[in-house]
Amino acid sequence: MASGNGSTGEPIVRVEKVAQRYGRKVVLRSVSLEVKAGEVAALLGANGAGKTTLLRILSGLDAPERGQVWLGNVPLTNAGHEIRRYVGLVSHRPLVYESLNGLENLHFFAQMYDLVEPEARIEAVLTAMDLWHRRYDPVRTYSRGMIQRLAIGRAILHDPPVLLLDEPDTGLDQESVAVLTDLIAQLREGGRAVLVTTHNWDRAERWADKIFYLADGSIEDGAEALRQR
Repeated sequence: MASGNGSTGEPIVRVEKVAQRYGRKVVLRSVSLEVKAGEVAALLGANGAGKTTLLRILSGLDAPERGQVWLGNVPLTNAGHEIRRYVGLVSHRPLVYESLNGLENLHFFAQMYDLVEPEARIEAVLTAMDLWHRRYDPVRTYSRGMIQRLAIGRAILHDPPVLLLDEPDTGLDQESVAVLTDLIAQLREGGRAVLVTTHNWDRAERWADKIFYLADGSIEDGAEALRQR
């Protein structure tokens, strides 16, 4: 597993006994976990285990049926629209505009985040994502890996303290995986709390300080699940 920065103190993400169901289908059963600043946590599990549902709750897109989520000292139910400044989310949909180029996309999202004089930040993000040389090209000409890197750039543009990455490595080529691996290391070093879902155990071990395994809607110890593979 990756070596963390020895982060101590209060968690920046705290999930307490969260439960969720859709109709009669129970998706999450009393899920609890914590992620501290400067810590990367990986969440693994089979398709349909509830990983995406949990990230949607953490990002404020869905409300849990029961339980509570805290971001820092603020309960998520009290965060309101301010949550978009606190959390960066990369979901299964990239949420970028294919008719715009990379530079135009990030300028658009900079306006949404009310960034003042964002040019330097946009350049830094596109450079980190290895997209600066393609900044004037329409996103529809980008490869799958480049679109995913731009989506990650969108999520980190406003420098949020919490990053939620939902299977960000799916379909990526080796170059894009390397960029993602470097970024996760930089986020840890920058004191961010990162929760990343993936199907790849090897990457989870390489990226994360701790691993959670979600099965049948409940959290299991990731180390124990790894030993039973």
